[in-house]
Amino acid sequence: MKGYGQFCPIAKASEVLGERWTNLLIRELAAGSESFNDLRKGVPLMSPSLLSTRLKSLEKGKIIERKAENGHVCYKLTKAGEELIPIIFQLGTWGHRWVRSDLSKADLDPSLLIWDMHRSLNVGYFRGERSVVKIEFTDCATKYRHWWLVIKDGDVDVCLKDPGHEVDMMICSDLRTLTAVWIGDNTIMKAIRENKVVVTGSSHLRKNIAVWFGSSYFADVRSAH
Repeated sequence: MKGYGQFCPIAKASEVLGERWTNLLIRELAAGSESFNDLRKGVPLMSPSLLSTRLKSLEKGKIIERKAENGHVCYKLTKAGEELIPIIFQLGTWGHRWVRSDLSKADLDPSLLIWDMHRSLNVGYFRGERSVVKIEFTDCATKYRHWWLVIKDGDVDVCLKDPGHEVDMMICSDLRTLTAVWIGDNTIMKAIRENKVVVTGSSHLRKNIAVWFGSSYFADVRSAH
């Protein structure tokens, strides 16, 4: 981006971080995404070409480094990039307190919600070699209506197509309700009591859903309004 023509450190930092999508990419890298495809899942509205451009800019700015591991390209934060992690999360805290989303249709995205959720499930509550949680968004288009979270060996995989395994837990909700639960505007137990979220399946998982379901990093931040 065009520079500000100032020696001010805030201006210099903004020259590196001020481009659209840049802070969200740092958010994704801080959350553990390293591959190009995983980064795309965290910014689904960003085109692949623009993502590539932003990654090159961050690499040039020494915020990230591009590495080849086991034949695959990955992106990792440098020391300079890691110093940005608390700043990015403080920015999120400020945003959730002062400019909190009203969850209008424009802000709702099932793929982003599921991708965020899969990183925060408390996998210790899942028993057996493999567990499957199916989520149905009752108000989404057919393509994005059904999702599967496959939990195995402490990892969670996201599937948009039926993986063919027995489902241990089924969660049905409209997109806005489950997003509100995720960001802390509601609780999963209250949404269930209000019949806004319907859960069926494993009694163990239903009993402990308030613990294993997880929530956004910013869910405990209260609105200033």
